[in-house]
Amino acid sequence: MRVVLAHRDLDDALLGIDNMPSSWTAEEKSCKDCKALSQIHLRLLNQILQNYLKAILTAALWRKLEQLCMTKSLTNKLHLKRCLYSHQMSEGKILEDIECQKNRSQRSEGLLREGEATLRSEEGMSLRQRGNWPGSGGGYGTESPVPPHATAEGSGEEGEDAFNIIPIHNFLADHPSLRFPEVRAAMAALRAVGELRKPPFVRWHDGLDLFDWLGAFFGFQRDSIRNQREHLVLLLANAQMRTQPPPEDIDVLDAKVVRRVRKKLLHNYTAWCSYLGRKSNVWIAVSGIRRAAPDPRRELLYAALYLLIWGEAANVRFVPECLSYIFHHMAMDLNRILEDYMDEATGQPALPATSGENAFLARVVTPIYETIKREVDASRNGTAPHSAWRNYDDINEYFWNSHCFERLRWPLDRSKNFFATPPTKNRVGKTGFVEQRSFWNLYRSFDRLWVMLVLLLQAAIIVAWHGNKTYPWQNLQTRNDQVRLLTIFITWAGLRLLQSLLDVGTQYKLVSRETRLLGVRMVLKIFVAASWTVAFTILYSRMWKQRNQDRVWSTAANRRLMNILEAAAVFILPELLAIVLFIIPWLRNFIEKTNWRILYVLTWWFQSRTFVGRGLREGLLDNLKYALFWVALLAVKFIFSYFLQIKPMISPTKAILNLRGVQYQWHEFFSHTSRFAVFILWLPVVLIYLMDIQIWYSIFSSMVGALVGLFSHLGEIRDVQQLRLRFQFFASALQFHLMPEEQVFQQHGSLRSRFRDAVNRLKLRYGLGRPYNKIESNQVGPSRFALIWNEIIHTFREEDIVNDREVELLDLPPNAWDIRVIRWPCLLLCNELLLALGQAKEYKNNDRRLWRKICKNEYRRCTVIEAYDSIKYLLLEIIKVGTAEHSIVTGLFDEFDGSIRAEKFTVEYNMSVLQNIYDKLVVLLSTLVKPNKDLYKVVNTLQTLYDIVTRDFPKNKKSIEKLKEAGLAPTGSTELPFENAVVLPAAENDTFYRQIRRLHTILTSKDSMNNIPKNLEARRRIAFFSNSLFMNMPRAPQVEKMRAFSVLTPYYNEEVLYSKEQLQSENEDGISIMFYLQKIYEDEWVNFLERMKREGMTDEEELWGKRSRDLRLWASYRGQTLSRTVRGMMYYYKALKMLAFLDSASEIDIREGSRELASVGSSRRQIEDLDNLEDGGKSSPSQNLSRASSSMLLFKGHEHGTALMKYTYVVACQIYGNQKAKNDPRANDILYLMKSNEALRVAYVDEVKSGRDEVEYFSVLVKYDQQLEKEVEIYRVKLPGPLKLGEGKPENQNHALIFTRGDAVQTIDMNQDNYFEEALKMRNLLEEYSSNYGARKPNILGVREHVFTGSVSSLAWFMSAQETSFVTLGQRVLANPLKVRMHYGHPDVFDRLWFLSRGGISKASRVINISEDIFAGFNCTLRGGNVTHHEYIQVGKGRDVGLNQISMFEAKVASGNGEQTLSRDVYRLGHRLDFFRMLSFFYTTVGFYFNTMMVVLTVYAFVWGRLYLALSGLESSIRSNADSTNNAALGTVLNQQFIIQLGLFTALPMIIENSLEHGFLPAIWDFLTMQLQLASVFYTFSMGTKTHYYGRTILHGGAKYRATGRGFVVEHKKFTENYRLYARSHFIKGIELGIVLTLYAAYSAIGKNTFVYIVMTISSWFLVVSWIMAPFAFNPSGFDWLKTVYDYDDFMNWIWYPSLISATSDQSWEKWWNEENDHLRTTGLWGKLLEIILDLRYFFFQYGIVYQLNIASHSHSVSVYLLSWIGIFAALGIFVIMDYAQDRYAAKEHLTYRGIQSFIIVFLILVIIVLLQFTSFKIVDFFTSLLAFIPTGWGLISIAQVFKPFLQSTVLWESVVAVARLYEIMFGVIVMAPVAFLSWLPGSQEMQTRVLFNEAFSRGLQISRILNAKKSTDI
Repeated sequence: MRVVLAHRDLDDALLGIDNMPSSWTAEEKSCKDCKALSQIHLRLLNQILQNYLKAILTAALWRKLEQLCMTKSLTNKLHLKRCLYSHQMSEGKILEDIECQKNRSQRSEGLLREGEATLRSEEGMSLRQRGNWPGSGGGYGTESPVPPHATAEGSGEEGEDAFNIIPIHNFLADHPSLRFPEVRAAMAALRAVGELRKPPFVRWHDGLDLFDWLGAFFGFQRDSIRNQREHLVLLLANAQMRTQPPPEDIDVLDAKVVRRVRKKLLHNYTAWCSYLGRKSNVWIAVSGIRRAAPDPRRELLYAALYLLIWGEAANVRFVPECLSYIFHHMAMDLNRILEDYMDEATGQPALPATSGENAFLARVVTPIYETIKREVDASRNGTAPHSAWRNYDDINEYFWNSHCFERLRWPLDRSKNFFATPPTKNRVGKTGFVEQRSFWNLYRSFDRLWVMLVLLLQAAIIVAWHGNKTYPWQNLQTRNDQVRLLTIFITWAGLRLLQSLLDVGTQYKLVSRETRLLGVRMVLKIFVAASWTVAFTILYSRMWKQRNQDRVWSTAANRRLMNILEAAAVFILPELLAIVLFIIPWLRNFIEKTNWRILYVLTWWFQSRTFVGRGLREGLLDNLKYALFWVALLAVKFIFSYFLQIKPMISPTKAILNLRGVQYQWHEFFSHTSRFAVFILWLPVVLIYLMDIQIWYSIFSSMVGALVGLFSHLGEIRDVQQLRLRFQFFASALQFHLMPEEQVFQQHGSLRSRFRDAVNRLKLRYGLGRPYNKIESNQVGPSRFALIWNEIIHTFREEDIVNDREVELLDLPPNAWDIRVIRWPCLLLCNELLLALGQAKEYKNNDRRLWRKICKNEYRRCTVIEAYDSIKYLLLEIIKVGTAEHSIVTGLFDEFDGSIRAEKFTVEYNMSVLQNIYDKLVVLLSTLVKPNKDLYKVVNTLQTLYDIVTRDFPKNKKSIEKLKEAGLAPTGSTELPFENAVVLPAAENDTFYRQIRRLHTILTSKDSMNNIPKNLEARRRIAFFSNSLFMNMPRAPQVEKMRAFSVLTPYYNEEVLYSKEQLQSENEDGISIMFYLQKIYEDEWVNFLERMKREGMTDEEELWGKRSRDLRLWASYRGQTLSRTVRGMMYYYKALKMLAFLDSASEIDIREGSRELASVGSSRRQIEDLDNLEDGGKSSPSQNLSRASSSMLLFKGHEHGTALMKYTYVVACQIYGNQKAKNDPRANDILYLMKSNEALRVAYVDEVKSGRDEVEYFSVLVKYDQQLEKEVEIYRVKLPGPLKLGEGKPENQNHALIFTRGDAVQTIDMNQDNYFEEALKMRNLLEEYSSNYGARKPNILGVREHVFTGSVSSLAWFMSAQETSFVTLGQRVLANPLKVRMHYGHPDVFDRLWFLSRGGISKASRVINISEDIFAGFNCTLRGGNVTHHEYIQVGKGRDVGLNQISMFEAKVASGNGEQTLSRDVYRLGHRLDFFRMLSFFYTTVGFYFNTMMVVLTVYAFVWGRLYLALSGLESSIRSNADSTNNAALGTVLNQQFIIQLGLFTALPMIIENSLEHGFLPAIWDFLTMQLQLASVFYTFSMGTKTHYYGRTILHGGAKYRATGRGFVVEHKKFTENYRLYARSHFIKGIELGIVLTLYAAYSAIGKNTFVYIVMTISSWFLVVSWIMAPFAFNPSGFDWLKTVYDYDDFMNWIWYPSLISATSDQSWEKWWNEENDHLRTTGLWGKLLEIILDLRYFFFQYGIVYQLNIASHSHSVSVYLLSWIGIFAALGIFVIMDYAQDRYAAKEHLTYRGIQSFIIVFLILVIIVLLQFTSFKIVDFFTSLLAFIPTGWGLISIAQVFKPFLQSTVLWESVVAVARLYEIMFGVIVMAPVAFLSWLPGSQEMQTRVLFNEAFSRGLQISRILNAKKSTDI
């Protein structure tokens, strides 16, 4: 200990403060003493430390320790005996030994307990021992005294309660976390019950604490109390650890720390009280200024009470203001107890309103839970309209009104209508907002956007219409033109009226007796908006009337003009006020957040008062940044729209309106049809105008994102080659960012510290000054950098992404062989020695110039010195000491050294001979690195070397006599030199031969080793990690002072570990998962085999036997499995332990640790798992999951406790209990994960049957106890009912959230991964919470992701590229400068305490919150939080890799966005954000999906409009009189539409981000490669998926979770499966557009010109082909002829399979057909009406085509159309007759059936003959009419599906089903026809395989072998 203090320059403290140097100040002396005292505390055992905590000075403590440790006392003897007897015996000991040891240990521990008891009595201390809870059932309520020692927590023995992280019950427990005085201080503070009134009905004893006190009074559950006790202790301890400067007495909990924690926990409650005008029930005494009271007990009670309420609230945690309401009343009850109030009714001391056993759950939580549950039941599994039932938000917002106090009261009055549920009439309905299904929600939520677009469109048309000048201002030179622009105020007022009407139409259900004012405001707004509209209309018309009457702008006319301008000024006054408040954002925040009544009155008109959405304005600088972004974007957009969209349309429009004498080709019902033609021409232009901001946003965000990325220093190190150039700065960068700086209580975040860090970063980046310059070569020996770097490389090896050889090349070895320089990784030294040899030949007579030349390259200098020192050491090592040869070699090197020192080496020696010496040294080393060393060859080589060095090398030759005189030649010996003088070390000397291999590599490497490491993933990770250390990130604190955090992963029933059966089972092509992985990850498979052989595997067959666990883990780590996620997240734990060691380690510790790492070598993985859960065999243990790293050998004990306190990993395995009950293999795999990972906890919901048909539900937390060697239950908290009421995933997260710990929680999905090198930077990331980002500190820290599934196939690559640009560049721009980044998903880090009191980390209402993650971001922003994004740290992410998986995922996301469009969160953000942030929010959330749908609508509008013009005859007339087909506006529309279809606006961010991080040329090459692999087809197909599901969800609902599966997609998907997935979303729409385009080609006057037709329709045809062919182009073996034949048979079987009750949609077409149309059954009236209106378009085919038939004889009478229906009815009649005849006669009266068929055929032939003879009918009319009648039939069927409830019980329904089946067959044949043709065409299959797996081919992965099942005989 004295040595440690001396090393840290703290040994002066042992002298005592009075004896320290007099030159020191008192503060310096105190600081020195405090540091020394803490160092001693950290190294003491808990038992010793506990007894000497009272010693507050180092000298006093040192004297006591000397008395204790330097005497032969009984205590010391017992301590030594305990260490001896508790020593863990080695593997293989027999049972008798174990029992013997156990008995001795128990006797020894008994003596120790007696000794400890004696010590405690002497010190006057009482050990806190927790007694069992009085009463049964685990709660309070009845008096039942139990001895305090009966159930003490967690000693590890059976029968005792297991603890979670720290054994809070026992100060003297042997646990490393208890070494921290902060932990003991927090525990002691909770035990300070003191004089508080004791709870009745419970026998109190000294072992109980404040949590027990609260539990006894309020009736909380026992395990909930245990859980929250540990929770609060860890919160307080970690907070006190971070306190700067540290408190004066570290053994006492600082009152300021308690107050800080309490304030953060209750901040939302305090704001809620202020909002409602209620006085807070948190009574804290304040004297003078607000500072912490000296007694923190009351604050502890409030914090503990809130945590207990939150921890037991179950689903009620989703309603945070309800929790505030509960806390408000329970805090009042607590105050009554603390203030000794008397109950007026009984005259007894006051008791809480709820008390007794489990009273809180039964009387508070359960009533609210049951209300929520009944509301959810009323939703009919989410199919009922949202307006018909209350979701979580409605329940919560009920508590935003102060009336809740009068209505609900306390205790809760269950007779109140709040607890009434449907169908009760007088129940409380929707509160705050009503979700209605309508596209009008987009206008309601973002009305400011649409008002801007409409008004500017109107203004642009007016300006362009009334002038023909080039620029718009040239058209506004006259008063007439200027005045016409005032019509925008009429439009503006009309839009306000529309908004008011929509508010009434959607929110009328909010109006009730209590909300009369809301109804009044709705009516008034309609009246005022209508009044403004009428007023502006009248003023405008009167103005023009006066002007026309006077014929000039007279005084009267100008007066009326001024009237309208004055009215306009009043009208826009609110907008001007909004601009002022935007410029002064703090004023807007003050007005919104201040709860003054006068401000409520002033703002009542504009918006409803809500608890959220107040004070959302950002700082002035942020306002300026995103305002400039949008001003520039909108300026470019409107300039583009005016000149290239609107202005070119004016002239053709005028020409069409003036068109006369149009010859229509059908019956025209309306006059002025040319106006409709104008509408058709303008419609696609307007649609593009409304959505092309999305394109401009993509362009601008890409540019800004690239700029922000450049300033963030992204992409500066893109590969290993660039790392080599900066590796010398790398260690300094790592030390600067990852190693805490030595400082004495400096204030982090101050201006001075930030300036200092900025200067240091500049020095670091450019190598300026010290200590941030290059690593100096004289820094010999191990360092922190080497330890971390080597651990990263060894982690790579365990992941099998590098091999053993690459580890040696990348390692930074410790000092050995007396080498004088840093031993750089061999990777950096390659070829340097050969270059130095070349330089030596050039400078033959000048040592100084030669050495200066070599030293210009640091690596070359180090290479020369290391090679020289290594060769010297090697030769002296292998030559026997004491021999003549040893003396000779020593003498030779002495001469060399002397010449070098004298700078005469090049003068005295012949440099040209160095090449010969080099060649012989290579021969020597090559011999030594071989497994079988040839000693004769070694001796021979040494002799040759000796001859060269003594004869050829010196310029002045020496005779043999002179050599002997100089001692450089053997004397008196007849043997040849070195013949008997060489002894090689044993082969087991791994360290020696490792150095030999390194030296051999240095001498022989001639290439640049640019391909080291070979694995692309390893190279990417090294490059990113090294680059990130040069980016701006906060300095890392010490691990003890960092924020604690947890990781939470929801898991349901996905794969944990692949089983052997899964790996071996083959698909229909004969391909197994194992075979597939071996080819995809070929290099990693080779590395795995190498590792297994090193660990003792002799035969690969062992991998299916005793080493099957290793094989399963290897495969699982390459899939999207839970084991991969757990391994990645446990890297945090491993990193924290290493960093904690480095924080306190001395240079000696690090040197020893580095040597241990180097010496362990391959033995680091030789530990074997004795408890193989699968087959009982021995297999490699947890090195794959949580390996016992060699670095663990370095740890001293406190690192373990520190890591446990700072990190917790909870996996929410919801059905783990059921899996265990059913012996599901997944349960065993989860148990294995717990066994292998100490910090892993599993939370699940346990269902326990308590009686007949009664089930109780519990939230349970379990861990694996390493001492008991079994799973143990830690906590069991009873739930009020089933967990899942809303969406499953957020409910699963919510139940496990109570078991997380720390200040932050990172949400990690089940398909994610993490990396050790990234885990090292978690401390830095958590420090971001201390920094201000704009006006606020962050509440969510966004983290970038790396999509690791991109190499599987081309589809996976497309998805990976798209996702990567979204999670990097996209999120980067949203965070800065736009300030609208939300929580789009994982792996963001939440401020846990902030979200704990605000509804949790996601929302869970059924259906509306199906995209649960994004709502956490919405909630955060609405509640005044801040979301940032940080790219110096990354987490792995898996994505779907098959088209069907991707489509289902996109369907889920699109449906989720459809539900978001309806939600209150989007509405409030659309109204509460300022205008520019609202634009950012819209175009990056629901607006993206809406605009995608607008693109498809543009295609529809264009092709249908052209078809209308062609069939009506308008196109011919327009072409003759006013050609509009070649105008620039139409070309612009088509080009923009095509750009979007091709996915170019998605590709631009990908190209920019790829250029930034990998270089411009690689990015362009990747983009071109993607296009060749049909990326545009995929993006166009994806666009159809988004459009279909987004639009259908808004219209009809039907959003649901779609399980995509996360497996490997290598199997062929059958045609039937593809048809089921894409028939409605793509195939039928594609066929429809194809028919429209075909008809347009046939009947268009313009279409006769092939070139014009192609130009106009190529984008539309591309969409058609993409929608129909993409599922087959991206389907493995999609164009295989045999599979196509089999698919056709399977399709027909599916079509005709009977619809049995037991049939599924996979088996029966009819079952699928009914399920596919379920949304029409549950949709509302408006949804059904709109569906019918949309279906009417199919009747247009018939109307337009029948007039083109020859039989019509050019008649334009309406009777032609009406008569055409005869054909429809005739066809239906014939079908009904045939169907009836088949059912009636086909089976028994076959001849009758054939007769009816014959009759019908003859009848049809006769009809055709008659028509041919007596009319103008021609055979071609028959085929043309099919294009008219088939769409009509489909329209009838579609409408019949809407009326299914009415038709299903009639005889017509069977005919509808039968006709629909025929249509499905027809659609299937149409879709399959091109597939069959391509399957028949030679070469199609090979080309498709090449396209689908091109990336895999480029890596030599033999996909063709996979698809052809040409399997090798390997495993």
